Amino acid sequence: MLIGNWEVSPTQGVITRGDEKVKLEPKVAEVLVYLATRPGEVVSRDDIEQAVWPNSQVGYESVTKSIIKLRKALGDDARNPEYVETIPKRGYRLIAPVQESSAGKTSPETRNSSRLAFAISGMLLLAVALVLAYMFMPESTSPDSENMTASIPSIIVLPFENLDETQQSISFTDGMTEDIITDLSSISNLQVLASSTAFSLRGRQTTVQELGKELSVDFVLQGSIRRHKDSIRINAQLVDTSTGIQKWAKRYDRQTREAFDVQDELTASIVEALAVSLSPQEQQRMARRNTNNLAAYDHYREGQRQSKFGTRETNLLAEEAYKKAIDSDYNYGRAYGALAYTLAYRYRRGWTDSPVHTIDRAIELGKLATKLDDSIPQTFWSLGYAHMMAKEYEQAKQAVENAIAIAPNYADAYGLLALIKNTLGESEQAIELVKKGMQLNPYYTWDYTYNLGRAYYLSGQIDKAIESLEQARTRNENAVPIRLHLAASYARAGRIDDAEWEVEEIQMLNPEETISLLKTTIPLNDPQDMQMFVSDLRKAGLPE
Repeated sequence: MLIGNWEVSPTQGVITRGDEKVKLEPKVAEVLVYLATRPGEVVSRDDIEQAVWPNSQVGYESVTKSIIKLRKALGDDARNPEYVETIPKRGYRLIAPVQESSAGKTSPETRNSSRLAFAISGMLLLAVALVLAYMFMPESTSPDSENMTASIPSIIVLPFENLDETQQSISFTDGMTEDIITDLSSISNLQVLASSTAFSLRGRQTTVQELGKELSVDFVLQGSIRRHKDSIRINAQLVDTSTGIQKWAKRYDRQTREAFDVQDELTASIVEALAVSLSPQEQQRMARRNTNNLAAYDHYREGQRQSKFGTRETNLLAEEAYKKAIDSDYNYGRAYGALAYTLAYRYRRGWTDSPVHTIDRAIELGKLATKLDDSIPQTFWSLGYAHMMAKEYEQAKQAVENAIAIAPNYADAYGLLALIKNTLGESEQAIELVKKGMQLNPYYTWDYTYNLGRAYYLSGQIDKAIESLEQARTRNENAVPIRLHLAASYARAGRIDDAEWEVEEIQMLNPEETISLLKTTIPLNDPQDMQMFVSDLRKAGLPE
């Protein structure tokens, strides 16, 4: 098949053009195949999700990220597309011609058979995806090894493999992985990569030596979990990335009710194997357990699963799950913190008829969470987020600093603190915090580069601001805050045409976006920063 001037091999997940050959991730290839079955048509995000992720719930960014990676592979430009065009609020359209390799463009009479062939190819791709083994490097960069503290061992905990494919077991296994990462992140003498980086590697077939070089880590922890009825089996091994040799390995066969005991033993074994010294405070925190109630933990994990989708409906489902967790264990501080975040996020998105009550309740729950459990960073992070949404920036900063004091490797805390620092006009500190977060989370999401670009803009480093914000835009084309700051940066740099184009895109994404609206929605505490931002956006053409 030919799409534009690219030869497409769906079953191999490869596109070629002359001597140029590019491998696609399985899902990215499937998106391309699906668009090719409907050339020239506007295809909605829902249609793509149903075709490429059937019978699955996926996050909003799944389609966006696949389109971004597809454009990068094709050498396409979202602003002046030759292959995939974005239709704001409707979906995407393949605008390049679709042809058979030997016969040129398909005729109307053969279009149905071509579509069938593409559909079959897509089904075949699903099968071969299980055996495809290749590496797709994301746009982000690996941490600079010179910035890693040489005397401190570093580790990444890969997602444990789930051997019982029920949704409850999958959620439980992912939760155990995240909890182990959280426990290890609280150790100051150990460098631990973020859970989002760890989970981005799920399914990739690579050696621990390759991971060591790519991520600049000394050790990899990997394993599997089988949870069946009243029993649980956990296998784990710690591997030295420089040699590929096991440093420690163990199998645990226990009753399911003992799962948290196994987690504690496993974490303690890793600390012992790495010969990491713990302070008395760290020993005390690691000895403290968030909950002993397995039912509460399962409800909490369901809330976490729903929360990741970021829709109004799943926000309510997450709230329901967290309340069930609290009903099962009234002292489960982490569940209170998660519920606080859920309400604060609802306030941010305007999904409430009583915003003042919603954000006040979020702060109240966040404070209760930290009172019930001050041993983990998540409770303080949630409280900080709620305070920030309420524009109580000093309280927000204090809460997030407490999270970092508990877990020096907690990447999301550095990201949130950078956002707060930006809001307070402390852009230079924000830059350092974002970079620290990127070091701990090499496969960082779009909001890291957005936050960095925003800090550069506020500090007057406009060229760097544009570079970072353009990177953020390629990762999330629909995030209006990115485009607002990019438009302002373009205007400051004298690139008025580019600034006006960004404003046009903003107006298509959100016709109600105006200067008067952003004054109430963009968190900027310094009046001079707000005046500068507004002035630049006026130059860019944003309406009053």
